[in-house]
Amino acid sequence: MGRYTKILAAYDGSESGRNALRQAIRLAKAEGALLGVLSVVPSYEGNIEFIGVKDIEAVLRGPIEKLKAEVSDILSAEAFSAEIFIEQGKAYERIVEKAEAGAYDLIVMGRRGMHRAARMLIGSATSRVIGHTDKDVLVVPREAHIEWKHIVLAVDDSECSLAAVQRAISFAKSYNGDITAVSGVDLADEFYAQVPEAVNQMMGKAELSLDETRRMTEKEGISIEVIVKEGKAYEAVLEVAEKKDGDVIFMGSHGRTGLKKLIMGSVTEKVIGYAGCPVMVVKRRGPQSP
Repeated sequence: MGRYTKILAAYDGSESGRNALRQAIRLAKAEGALLGVLSVVPSYEGNIEFIGVKDIEAVLRGPIEKLKAEVSDILSAEAFSAEIFIEQGKAYERIVEKAEAGAYDLIVMGRRGMHRAARMLIGSATSRVIGHTDKDVLVVPREAHIEWKHIVLAVDDSECSLAAVQRAISFAKSYNGDITAVSGVDLADEFYAQVPEAVNQMMGKAELSLDETRRMTEKEGISIEVIVKEGKAYEAVLEVAEKKDGDVIFMGSHGRTGLKKLIMGSVTEKVIGYAGCPVMVVKRRGPQSP
């Protein structure tokens, strides 16, 4: 326990937001962490010449009080206390700023249903938060629950993948979970014919990364299965998560990248958009395992 000492839950009043808050409370209880809840209302952009200042305040007061009441009700039902923040502005900016200023370790956000708009995360608050923060981000689908028994871990040979490996091992060890580590190798048919030696190199690199992950995991006494799958990386992760009935997917991601580097079709975005279980996007490396 104790990986996260301060957790920030983003609450927008939606069904997915309500579920994400409940799951954040569960995690905060288990981790012994402090919890902050942030709701963001849009800044008023009307014509001030036609609406008096008092009227503007009244327009904003209604949604603010409603959000506060909803958060308070959920906290009361869960018998948990948290600091509640209501701010105005762009949601992703306020979330990133609050997480930084408040020294939060983890941001928890909801994800709406499986319609096309949910899958195309570019431009959404979730995508922008992931792109701009250096905090870990846990994205929770609308009807998902947080469990840590069966962890699916996306592995490659990057530094950010190592951060996800360390975090997944820590959770599996604390919650008596097991890990299925998967690496996807995307190989086009013409690649086999034109550059067969490169194919072997790519498969070998994936296997080496998984072997190192296995070594680190077994050293901590955790059960692990490793899988190399040919095909698109996000499809490999999602297929394994579904087949293994994964409770959560752990993935590494670079720190603040900016929206220009959050390209449409990235592995992280597609896994988040399609996954039926929560996805933990890990930004920072934890302490080395003993």
